[in-house]
This record gives sequence, structure tokens and C-alpha cells, in this order.
Amino acid sequence: MLKNSFSKRFKFKNWPQKNFPAVAAGIYLIWDGQTLLYVSTAGKDLDKALRSGKNKFGLITRLNSHASGRASGDQFCSLLANRIVIPSLTKAQIIKFKEGSITLDQMTKKYIRSYLEYQYLVVDNFQDAIDLEMHSIRGAVFSTKPLLNSGI
Repeated sequence: MLKNSFSKRFKFKNWPQKNFPAVAAGIYLIWDGQTLLYVSTAGKDLDKALRSGKNKFGLITRLNSHASGRASGDQFCSLLANRIVIPSLTKAQIIKFKEGSITLDQMTKKYIRSYLEYQYLVVDNFQDAIDLEMHSIRGAVFSTKPLLNSGI
């Protein structure tokens, strides 16, 4: 089965993972328990990154962005904040937002680091990652569609 080609799941609370590929293209999935939240790819211009001597590129930089919880410029964090974090806020947390003592990015990062896991598959050809992403989003690889980006 293709899903067995993916890495095991790793907890975002332990990010960055030891021995993570520093420069790699691939596909990754983000899980909240048994719920598949998000599927995407990273490393589109891998050859260019290698030629320019980048020491971190692709999967590592994308997952690092997600682990930060910052919604600005990060589609996953923005979707997570809007669909899961904001609806789960307590009245006390909303008051803290109003006072400026907490931010949405802080709460999103806390959620990511507390609950979410990721897994990935490194590919040699970025087109393979794109093809696998589309199959995964349609539910063909893991028998479930991602909650946050199944309509893309």
C-alpha cells in the first residue's frame, strides 16, 4: 500500500525532528488524532535550491512554518486558526485577546504543538508529490479526505 511508504507520525511538540531531511521535496500530511487535517507538498524548485547551495529547503522549511503557528503567509495555520482554534476559544481566552495579552498566532502554535502530528514522504520528482497530493486529497491514499483542504 502506498500509505505505508510515508514516514511514521511525528509530534509537532518535538519539532524539529532529529535527522529530518534538510533539503528535500515531498508530500506531507498533518493529523489531529485520527482526523486527517491537511495534505500538501513542498520543495517545488528543489533543483534550483540545490544549485544555489541552500542548506534548508522544501519539507523542513514548510513544516517549520507550520510549527510556528503564524497565520500570515501560511495557509495551513490560517485554516487551522479559522476552522479549529477560534471556534474552540473560551470566554476567558476571548477576553485575553481583547486585552492583548494573547494572540491568535500564540493560540494556533499552542494547538499545533499540543495536538498535531505530521508524516511525510520524500520524492525525487516534484510532479510525483503533486500527483500523490491530489490522490490523497481525494481520499484515495488514506481512505479519508483532509478536513481543512479537501475542496482545493
